[in-house]
Amino acid sequence: MNRVLLHLWLLCFLSAFSSCAARPPHEAGPFRPGELVELTKLDPTIRLDIRYATSHNFMGRMLYPQARAFLQRPAAEALARANADLKPLGYCLLVFDGYRPWRITKQMWDHTPADKKEFVADPRKGSRHNRGCAVDLSLWDIATNKEVAMPGEYDEMSPRSYAAYAEGTAEQRTHRDLLRSTMERHGFTVLPAEWWHFDYQGWKSYPIQNIPFSQL
Repeated sequence: MNRVLLHLWLLCFLSAFSSCAARPPHEAGPFRPGELVELTKLDPTIRLDIRYATSHNFMGRMLYPQARAFLQRPAAEALARANADLKPLGYCLLVFDGYRPWRITKQMWDHTPADKKEFVADPRKGSRHNRGCAVDLSLWDIATNKEVAMPGEYDEMSPRSYAAYAEGTAEQRTHRDLLRSTMERHGFTVLPAEWWHFDYQGWKSYPIQNIPFSQL
């Protein structure tokens, strides 16, 4: 192994070690008892594209050992209702991420440059994903069997990701706005910086969690 490769390997190892050694922030509570539900078991017609179970993501490496998505039961059931609303229109939901262990949030924060921090959650506060109350998603066109076009790509760290971004094609903005209006009818709120990120109502009532997928 040459020196450059060895240096890169050490940086990755130290980053992962630091994230594992750190602990989620302390919270006083009280909290509701959680029940993380696997989305595809609740509704098999929800499609998955779990980028963090591959190297096709902004981190450039696999972060999840399994391509699975979970949400707290009330959020998962609301998502299934949103999915049902879209089917008569020719779409279904395409989920990129749901519950995210806190240590992954820490790795993302440490990896992201200071001028892009608006696109990642501060691990000192935790993420709605860590509580099982946030979902990253898009629309899937049932007839063409393809992901629909949006003004920006998932996890793109640019103004094209903003929920109110005014450019892109009319069709792209229509898709984005349809996703948003459907999710809002079912208790979700979009994150202004990310058209794909939606938080479920009452997320503060659940604790930050660091449970690995292997234990779910």
